[in-house]
Amino acid sequence: MNILAIGDVVGPGGCEFLREKLKVIKNDYKVDLTIANGENSAEGNGITFFSAKYLLDSGVDVITTGNHAFKRRESRELYEKNFRVIRPANYPRGTTPGKGYCYIKVKGVDVLVINVLGVTFLEYLNCPVRTVNSILKSNNGKAKVVILDFHAEATAEKRMMGFYLDGRVSAIFGTHTHVQTADECILKKGTGYITDAGMVGAIDSVLGIRPEIVIKRTLTHLPEKFVCADGPHKMDGVLFDVDETTGLTQKVERLTVA
Repeated sequence: MNILAIGDVVGPGGCEFLREKLKVIKNDYKVDLTIANGENSAEGNGITFFSAKYLLDSGVDVITTGNHAFKRRESRELYEKNFRVIRPANYPRGTTPGKGYCYIKVKGVDVLVINVLGVTFLEYLNCPVRTVNSILKSNNGKAKVVILDFHAEATAEKRMMGFYLDGRVSAIFGTHTHVQTADECILKKGTGYITDAGMVGAIDSVLGIRPEIVIKRTLTHLPEKFVCADGPHKMDGVLFDVDETTGLTQKVERLTVA
């Protein structure tokens, strides 16, 4: 099973670029399942009904999110209405709309997609490790193929999660930092891993945002409205070739399309 994990999609420009490139990529690499992080897909951060529909209509099968999951009020209803749009699972149970995981059928096989948020330098939520443990326990072998989007700031926290879950999930891809890392690998027990998948956004930008805005904010320490950068875009992601019988990764490959 070929699974494509795409980094944070930034703004309308990122959504449009993904739509422009995704069909060809899926065809060339024989992709069976596409997962993309959409927490920045709306202009000015967050996710809306419109941006989620745009990504799904463009060929994304599951949308994950992160610390901007609830930036837009309408997202609360979105998570309740569309099971293919998930928010981090470690938000407080019983008080947060939607779910932090979903099951999707791919080639007749159940695939479990999980989304958790790191707690180092981010929001203080429930422990991501214990949260994933709980989900895997409830899965109880239903889905052999398990993919985790670990939306986290600290590379050490992401690496820790990789080694902790090695052999228990099929693949882990990090999101949030918008900079693709060069450490894609298959861990010793068979889990595919990359610290950060990267982003879909403007090349000449600061994480998809106009550089001058970020520079001004840094120098003045005053709030500035973030505006997505223009110009040529790129799409970062990672391809996992997962054995459907064992649930382990056979091959992992970084991908950047400009």
